[in-house]
This record gives sequence, C-alpha cells and structure tokens, in this order.
Amino acid sequence: MNNDRYTSPLSERYASKEMQYIFSPDKKFKTWRKLWIALAEAENELGLLDEKGGPAVTKEQIEELKEHAEDINYDVAKEREKLVRHDVMSHVYAYGVQCPKAAGIIHLGATSCYVGDNTDVIIMTEALELVRKKLLNVIDELSKFAMKYKDLPTLAFTHFQPAQPTTVGKRATLWLQEFLMDFEDVEYVLSTMKLLGSKGTTGTQASFMELFDGDEEKVKELDRIIAGKMGFDQCFPVSGQTYSRKLDTRVLNVLAGIAASAHKLSNDIRLLQHLKEIEEPFEKNQIGSSAMAYKRNPMRSERIASLARYVMSDVTNGMFTSACQWFERTLDDSANKRISIPEGFLATDGILDLVLNVVDGLVVYEKVIEKRLMSELPFMATENIMMDAVKTGKSRQELHERIRTLSMEAGMNVKKYGKENNLLELIAEDEEFPVGLEELKEAMRPEKYIGRAPSQVEEFIKGTVEPVLEKNRELLGLKAEINV
Repeated sequence: MNNDRYTSPLSERYASKEMQYIFSPDKKFKTWRKLWIALAEAENELGLLDEKGGPAVTKEQIEELKEHAEDINYDVAKEREKLVRHDVMSHVYAYGVQCPKAAGIIHLGATSCYVGDNTDVIIMTEALELVRKKLLNVIDELSKFAMKYKDLPTLAFTHFQPAQPTTVGKRATLWLQEFLMDFEDVEYVLSTMKLLGSKGTTGTQASFMELFDGDEEKVKELDRIIAGKMGFDQCFPVSGQTYSRKLDTRVLNVLAGIAASAHKLSNDIRLLQHLKEIEEPFEKNQIGSSAMAYKRNPMRSERIASLARYVMSDVTNGMFTSACQWFERTLDDSANKRISIPEGFLATDGILDLVLNVVDGLVVYEKVIEKRLMSELPFMATENIMMDAVKTGKSRQELHERIRTLSMEAGMNVKKYGKENNLLELIAEDEEFPVGLEELKEAMRPEKYIGRAPSQVEEFIKGTVEPVLEKNRELLGLKAEINV
C-alpha cells in the first residue's frame, strides 16, 4: 500500500480481486494482443495479399505473435509512450520488438479504437458475467431466507406506520423480486453485447476496402471472423469510429438498478435493526462505536447504501457522454470512461459482496417481532370483530364509530400514559359488542391476519425463482469475503 499517494477505496476496501483484475492494465493490454492476433488470423484466412501477390500476413508471423501474447514487455511500451505520447502505438511498437517478423503487420488496417473499443466491450462483458454470478447467489440466499421465515408473522408497515400483518419471509420476497428483475436486465444486456469489429476511422471500413481491393464480402467477413475468435456472435452493424456510447449507458443503467435494489434492502434492514427485530451479522470482536461500547451499528447495510448512491449517480456519466459525442467521434469520452465504467463495476461488485454477506448472516429475533405485532394486533383485528358483531344484527355504521372511539382511547393509553394496549378490554366492556374478553383474545392469533403471505412465498420461490436458480446451478455456492 502506498501511504504517500491517493488510492481508490474501491480497490483498497470494497471490490474483489477478481473484479479488480478484469479492469487491470494487464487484462487490457493482453486483450489488445489477442485482438491483434485475431485481426492477423482473419486477414490471413481471407487471403489478404501483398503487392507481390503473396500472403500479406503469414502463419509464421501469426505464430510469432501468439508466442508473445502474454509476456508483455511493459518497460519498452512505457519508454516508447514517453516519446510518442500514444498508448496504442507504444504497445504496437513494444509487440513488434518481441516479434520482429510480424512487426510490420501488427494492427494492419486498424485504428486505435479497434483495440480500445473492442477491449472495452470484452471487459464490460466479462465484468457483467461476474455481476451476474454474484447477483444469482444473492437471489439464492434470499430465497432460502424467505422460505425459512415464510410462516413467521410480523407487523407490516405502510409509511412506516403499523399496517396489516405480513410474514418475515413475504417481506424478503419483495427484496428478492427486485434483484430478480435486475438479473433479467443483466441477462438481456449480456445477450445484446456486440464488438465494434474493424470499422476504420469513421466507421466506413474504407481502409479494409483498400486492403482487400474493394471486396465488400471479405470486409464484412472480417468482422464476423474477429467476433467469433473473441467469443462474440456479432459486431455492431454500423458505427462511427467508436461503438455507440449508448452501450455504456445501457450497462451503467443495469448497475444502477442493482444498486437501487440493494439500497432498498439495506434501508429496510437498518430500520428493522433499529426496531431490534432483525440484525445484520455482527462479529465477536466488532466495535460498533468508539464512544458507546454497547452499540451494534448496521455498518454493512450503511455501506451498501453509501456505495449504492455512488453507482446510481454514476449512470449520468454514461448519459452525458453518449449525448455529447459529435458526429463520428470526439475524445471527450475517454477520460470519463476510464473512471465511470471501472468504478461503477467495482462499486457494484463491492455492493453485491456486502449484500451476500449480510443476507447470509441475518439474525431474526422472533420474540421481539411477536411482541411488537401483538401490541398492534388488536387494532388490526377490529374489522373482523366489527363484522362478527354485524352478523348478530348490529349496525355497521354505529359499530364503526364505537370502534373508532375505543381505538383512540386505547391509542392514547399507549402513547400518552405508556400503558399496555387495552383495546380488547374496552371492546369487551362495551355493551354494543356481544363478545367476551376471552373470546376476543382467542381471535388474536396472528396467522389469521397474514392472508396468503406463506402461500405467496412458496408460489414465488418455487414457480419463479427456483427455475432461474436451477438453470444456473453451476454459478451457485459463492461466499462473500468482506475486507473491512
């Protein structure tokens, strides 16, 4: 660690080593070399000829390029860049130093965007695959939690005010459903990822038309061959010098969606931890506060919310960059992309690790949940009590007014005087209600008021979530490590 210079917290504290490598210089420059090899192979396979009628790119040259695909001479590239101030040409030169036979055909017919933009797409695709894997594991853990607590009644809230009961598992499906929607979005975007291909300076492929003596079919086939060699189905059918920066916006939108889902979950957990109903994991030696030794702050959920806000705001970078590209290209995208894309992915990676860690270790305090629910349940039960009384011939409107008056009195006893909720006693004593206290207490069984919550959980998990998990079973089993 360099203590005398700034380093990104995303790499020092939050993102996994796997995601960090995807956006590393080593990954980028090795991908450049793979693209140069793919270009040379495609030109050879399409029979590109030199001025003498022989092969312009030989198999011997390609083999030499392959021999040095991984052992990049960074020192040579770095020194060359000081001289020419161009990163692509510096690496073309450095590769040529290692491959003297192939030096003249490296990058043949291509522009800088051939390696730069194609590499960006390849790296974003690989990063999305890692996001997809982690997101699937979050979905798996949440589905287990939802099924475990599908029958446990809990007080539900609307406007953070007590409302009709639900179950702990049903509430978890609300979090789960949003992550499942994000998973669908990730899969869709992955299915649409395309390489730039070999489009030339303004996207017209003019340089390759020159190389192949105006043979359009060979120029079109060049794109198809390169895409296949790099693991893609297709290239963008049209482009300027760069692939459309709309793609970056689409990718960042998906990351922002995941961040929003994680933020929602983390907020709910923070509120539940305040209520002492559910807590995020808290390690044996973890310190909650430097001043208050008793505190158990929800620091992981808070960190999720903090990183999520960054990712949600990061999406505007892609929007502005896409909107501000002039004609076939301008270079006001480059510096922004170098920051917004990697850091958006690194932050999302950190968020998913935190969510997985939190969900895997959630602590549920059933007695606290029951106590709070029972303190509010008499209010929830008044509709049923009123309907039972109507069946005996009483007026619903008159009973409604009595219930309202008695509820206000009981609420005042709780809020103003700190007493227990005595609504049942007040109803039992009221001559308008032909029901005794014991009968009313018997009606206070929480499972009577949770509707279809348990069934909804089962139907959702088994009918919607499990098919997705089963289809991607090989990606499951991930455990998240939290650095701090």
